Amino acid sequence: MDQPGATGAGPPAAAHVNVYDEIAGNRWRTWLLVGLFVAIVALLGYVLGEVWFGGNGGLFVLPFALAIASISGLTSYFAGDKIVLGMSQAHEVSEQQEPQLHHVVEELVIGAGIPKPKIYVIEDSAPNAFATGRDPKHSSVAVTRGLLTKLDRTELQGVIAHELSHVRNFDIRLMLIVAVLLGMAALLSDWIFRSMFWGGRGRDRDRGGNPILLIVALVLAVLTPIIAQLIQLAVSRQREYMADASGALLTRYPAGLANALRKIAADKDALEVANKATAPLYIANPLHDEPRFLDGLFDTHPPIQERIKRLEAM
Repeated sequence: MDQPGATGAGPPAAAHVNVYDEIAGNRWRTWLLVGLFVAIVALLGYVLGEVWFGGNGGLFVLPFALAIASISGLTSYFAGDKIVLGMSQAHEVSEQQEPQLHHVVEELVIGAGIPKPKIYVIEDSAPNAFATGRDPKHSSVAVTRGLLTKLDRTELQGVIAHELSHVRNFDIRLMLIVAVLLGMAALLSDWIFRSMFWGGRGRDRDRGGNPILLIVALVLAVLTPIIAQLIQLAVSRQREYMADASGALLTRYPAGLANALRKIAADKDALEVANKATAPLYIANPLHDEPRFLDGLFDTHPPIQERIKRLEAM
């Protein structure tokens, strides 16, 4: 995947990165973060049960919280793609309407070993794209008109390969699981605040309960939703790196995606149909928000320049 470089003085070349190592590294880092996420939510549920019921109440709260949080998750799981496509004003296109786009997708799904997704176009001049769907059999890829007009074929292949990698890697399903855990964290934290306000059933109200447990519960109730969101964002960034690497492996030409990301980042048009809810789905931030303090912690996507650097090192 290396391109021959010119001789003579110049900046040192980036160290070569093995694409298989990159994929494997991102995979284990993702599951490490998810494991940490589950442990934090489980701890929060246990503390809530102890505060509210006393005794071994902490062992019984978590399943109920999981059931409640899963209701919204199941709704997103089965209908989320239709909701997102509708919000994005995407319309399905046939092969007769967009032959090159269909041909690129067909070439790549053969290599990826997945069914061909439904293909949508968003009539907007900003270049961008996203994939959605709960699994490869129920997936869709949406691209903007700007992406089709401003990118050449190899760049379009890089973007589509990235999005198909999200589908093949079950990233939408993974992020749904993480979103359910985040909902649980918020729900359990709210329950802790309410139980402390109204008084837990299991503790002696005259004695005020275990003060150390109450302090731990209060600290967890404040910090857990923040930590949970940071973990969710970190998982999202790891999956973007993994989709970049998987897409590069699929096309065997990392420069295609790197050049596409460069063009997308340089484009000044903001995607009008995007909003805070749908922005994390896109291959790059479609809102062009002003840089903020600690962006590296609160962004859903890694910095474009870092993604390009990694792709160029493959």
